[in-house]
Amino acid sequence: MKFTEMTLRGAFVIDIEPLEDERGFFARTFCREEFKARGLNPDLAQCSVSFNRSKGTLRGLHYQAPPHEEAKTVRCTSGAIYDVIVDLRRDSNTYGEWAGVELSAGNRRTVYIPEGCAHGFQTLEDDSEIFYQISAAYSPDGFRGVHYETPALSIQWPLPVKVVSERDRALPRTLPA
Repeated sequence: MKFTEMTLRGAFVIDIEPLEDERGFFARTFCREEFKARGLNPDLAQCSVSFNRSKGTLRGLHYQAPPHEEAKTVRCTSGAIYDVIVDLRRDSNTYGEWAGVELSAGNRRTVYIPEGCAHGFQTLEDDSEIFYQISAAYSPDGFRGVHYETPALSIQWPLPVKVVSERDRALPRTLPA
């Protein structure tokens, strides 16, 4: 696996390094030891899948508040998404900044999202499916979010937003205090 740090401290794009032959290829998508060697949280408590029917669907920006913080990896297994991470760690030199990357079934990229960061995505194709590996079990009491059109962030979503949940529309348009 090849780890490339993003502009946000502790956030990484992870590319596979396929071993190819006439059958196709084999590649690792996760290795506890490689995560630990880079200071990333290697714990795996839960896996989830998000399926999205329509291009232009937006989910997020979600995070878990202390003491329920979680690190996660996100990979698009079908279709394509524009994935966004927002740094909400007050002690971080990238607090209040965001970074985005395209994840698709074709590029097979994964993104690592550290604890204390919000996450969201917009689908770039119909029938996009996203696979999550999460370091902590979901806690409804820890759920928090930031509106996808928060002025302080000025996120440049690649498409007009066509589908978004009522819950995400109601998220605050300010960064958490």
